[in-house]
Amino acid sequence: MPHLPDVVLWSIPAFVLLTVLEMVSYRLHPDEDAAGYETKDAATSIGMGLGSLVFDALWKIPIVAIYAAVYELTPLRIPVLWWTLLLMLLAQDFFYYWSHRGHHVIRILWACHVVHHSSRKFNLTTALRQPWTTWTVWPFYVPMIALGVHPAAVAFCSSANLVYQFWVHTERVGKLPRPFEYVLNTPSHHRVHHASQGGYLDRNFGGILIIWDRLFGSFVPETERPVFGLTKNIDTFNPLRVATHEYAAIARDVRAAGSWSERAGRIFRGPGWQPARSGEGASRVPGTETSAA
Repeated sequence: MPHLPDVVLWSIPAFVLLTVLEMVSYRLHPDEDAAGYETKDAATSIGMGLGSLVFDALWKIPIVAIYAAVYELTPLRIPVLWWTLLLMLLAQDFFYYWSHRGHHVIRILWACHVVHHSSRKFNLTTALRQPWTTWTVWPFYVPMIALGVHPAAVAFCSSANLVYQFWVHTERVGKLPRPFEYVLNTPSHHRVHHASQGGYLDRNFGGILIIWDRLFGSFVPETERPVFGLTKNIDTFNPLRVATHEYAAIARDVRAAGSWSERAGRIFRGPGWQPARSGEGASRVPGTETSAA
């Protein structure tokens, strides 16, 4: 297949430049209502991003092996041409939507993704606050491999999606013209996704396109100013604790569970789920909840 560039590597200079420009913009034009920047928070986000590069390299070893095995087993082959690559990007964005949604509504997956929501700030360094346990993502893209998409093409599409999402992590861009807001994931849509208000929880999961949210009922427009972070925030800038706090909370809840059904619920039900008590139904707190203290 044709060589596909490492879009993340090539985008690093743009990441740095845009982040510096955003920081300068807050210096020159402060906004008391914006979350803005905090040195420790930004340093934690950057540290989480650097750590994710190391851990992602480790997780890629078994994941590439699985993808390669599936690719060899399927008789289908989709060539990498300009128009098939566009279709691959569309398909990857579709599966990304379901992966992202799944990582909000299944607690063991949320334990990975909660890292990205753990900052109470919302700026371009927040985009770098990535988890260290992305082994939970790979199953969502197996259908693409089974349909004959080369694993390297899937990796390229995933990287392109990740690069696109960098710029939507900002409060310095307001709403765009309506056609863009209707089709694309924008800063306005993504601010909703990172907000902790009840009406904004578990909304706007799209990567590049917001049309999946509109089609599958998870879209909410930005109306009131978002309050960023978790419904129960963690007061730490320690990268190791940021990366693992929800896994530790799951372990505590499983140890304290009174039955195997409750243990399964603590792992596979939604974040904040509570078992049914006598005379009550099981409760489920929306996805941007964490049981960490």
